[in-house]
Amino acid sequence: MSKRSPIAVALTVALAASLAACGGSQEAEAPTTAAVAAAKIAYPTARTVEQSDDYHGTKVSDPYRWMENLDDPELQPWIAAENKLVADFIADVPNRDKIKARLTELWDYERFGVPEVHGGKYFYSRNDGLQNQSPIYVQDTLDSEPRLLIDPNTLSADGTIALSETAVSPDGKLYAYSLSDGGSDWRTIKVRNVETGEDLSDEIRWAKFTNIAWTKDSSGIFYSRFDAPEGEDPLKAVNKNQKLFLHTIGKAQAEDTLVYERPDQPDWGFSAVVSDDGAFLIINGSQGTDVRNRVFYKDLAKADAKVVPLIEDLVGSYEFVGNDGSVLYFLTDDGAERNRLIAIDTANPAKDKWQALIAESDALLQQVSLVNGQFVASYLRDARSEIKLFDAAGKPKQDIALPGLGTATGFDGAVEDKETFFAFGSWAVPDTVYRLDLTTGTTSVFKAPTVKFNVDDYETTQVFYPSKDGTKVPMFITAKKGLVRDGNNPTILYGYGGFNIAVTPKFSPAIVEWMELGGVYAVANLRGGSEYGRSWHEGGMKLNKQNVFDDFAAGAEYLIAEKVTQPAKLAISGRSNGGLLVGATLLQRPELFGAALPAVGVLDMLRFREFTIGWAWESDYGSVKNADEFKAIHAYSPLHNIKPGVKYPPTLITTAERDDRVFPAHSFKYAAAMQAANPDGNPALIRIETRAGHGAGKPTSKTIEEYADIYAFLAKTLKIDVK
Repeated sequence: MSKRSPIAVALTVALAASLAACGGSQEAEAPTTAAVAAAKIAYPTARTVEQSDDYHGTKVSDPYRWMENLDDPELQPWIAAENKLVADFIADVPNRDKIKARLTELWDYERFGVPEVHGGKYFYSRNDGLQNQSPIYVQDTLDSEPRLLIDPNTLSADGTIALSETAVSPDGKLYAYSLSDGGSDWRTIKVRNVETGEDLSDEIRWAKFTNIAWTKDSSGIFYSRFDAPEGEDPLKAVNKNQKLFLHTIGKAQAEDTLVYERPDQPDWGFSAVVSDDGAFLIINGSQGTDVRNRVFYKDLAKADAKVVPLIEDLVGSYEFVGNDGSVLYFLTDDGAERNRLIAIDTANPAKDKWQALIAESDALLQQVSLVNGQFVASYLRDARSEIKLFDAAGKPKQDIALPGLGTATGFDGAVEDKETFFAFGSWAVPDTVYRLDLTTGTTSVFKAPTVKFNVDDYETTQVFYPSKDGTKVPMFITAKKGLVRDGNNPTILYGYGGFNIAVTPKFSPAIVEWMELGGVYAVANLRGGSEYGRSWHEGGMKLNKQNVFDDFAAGAEYLIAEKVTQPAKLAISGRSNGGLLVGATLLQRPELFGAALPAVGVLDMLRFREFTIGWAWESDYGSVKNADEFKAIHAYSPLHNIKPGVKYPPTLITTAERDDRVFPAHSFKYAAAMQAANPDGNPALIRIETRAGHGAGKPTSKTIEEYADIYAFLAKTLKIDVK
């Protein structure tokens, strides 16, 4: 069971894939209009309406409220006109086709997912390079030839139906998988026979923010769903009252058994895992995106067993790791700023009887798995991975050597497995998949990519800089070796800063292309994330959210002071909560940047709770229903802090019509307001995908097109010579 609920994890599933671009000119002022565009941009007309809301005595107008109605007859013409404006703006960029061609070449490499082992078989994803979606393969033994199990590319002509959650039955005979259509968070769950490659009749609809957990005997799956939306667009409808069900293989969904619901608590969500021995169903009770959760369990050996509360108070986060009989192991931050591993005996669960197995240390204990009767512990030290092995009593056994500064992910398996697998990569190093033999503690390569660039040409360094209040913030800087610090390097500064999400080194071909264009890629580990535990997260949430924007601006100031770049050569980028980060920071400190790229951003902070799962984010942002939190939110909300006539940096907003995570009206309204505030200023453009969502499952072809447009925009606005 993930430490973070499926709702929390889903918020930023596309986080690591998000990139951006860079900027140009030595002055501490954004480029003038004349420097960016030769002719005035004729923005599409966006009508305004008389709409005002009262928040604790403060009247706030909302002239673009009509854009929240995706069926408004004026919206589609406006979207088409805005997309044409972007195409026209970059049409004269020299070698835009060359940028796309090189992106395509870089993306065309064989890559693999981390294997799961069930019933002696090995299941993993493999993409031959340019496939829009990654097919699933199975090997009957470690050394046998893989065979294709599922190819999602056959499900739609444009590659916009994607595999999402997957789970293999314990006996390795059945493969449960969910599908997302056009980027939506709604899921349809199906089941495939591993031997025949044929789907069974099972189909589960209206699942959302769910995982899939098999019963020990492989007879059924647990999943979470909401009631089907009625009378409202499913891509906009608010999601509440999640329920946990058991589906028996071979039966209709209408016959599924309701396992747990709490109609008295409509904001609670539920996900479940089954212990390796099949004895317990462990239920994670989440409340929005709050990292804290409740824990319930059910004795699966008793047909009439009730769901029993184990941890009822919302005081910490608890991730189920495994069990030994009635003793359950949890990774928790309860009583540990940077997490610890504890044991709770269901026969005597009082808190004063809990036992600490792995104590808190000076690094963040990010994940623990129980494999081969020992604990595999993944630590995060200054946002980079460290791996350690502990025995069943929590005694240290061995440190696992990693190839360098980067991110290691995986390490899953059952308690009886003798091996586990993990992937390791960094900003300019694509993931290699390794096998860890837990009987010897040795690692070996399982699958390695072959790429069309020289990995050794690039290097990543880590620096620490002071924020506005003196807090030291880490930042990764990746560039070609021999970087000359003369202030002329186009630089992308990426950030996120929220929801207890750590931003760790992750490879993307788009980063390599950016560096081939002469760029530097910098990533700041802002407060609001989990990099240093609970206080780091809390230092960037609710009333402390301004710290995140200050951290980001200070990162830009560091890059400028150290002559990595200059304001006119510096672009900022972020997605989702990172889109909020960019949208707010470009308004607060426009003189620092040459371009801004807010993607699928939460930009109307007064109304985010009105759409889909937005209400769940109040655990991190706070609520406009509370006067003090409204005041703080209103002070930075991007939509509400745009000032007429200010020289904001050239801005390219990106979103998608089918984004039912961060409703696209956030970006629509922000773009319209930016354009109206300064129609003669630097360009404020918006690029809107019509068959995509928040980011997860976006086809490779669409991803390449998007980055080609982004880099063309930056080449023009930041005066980058594309050769």
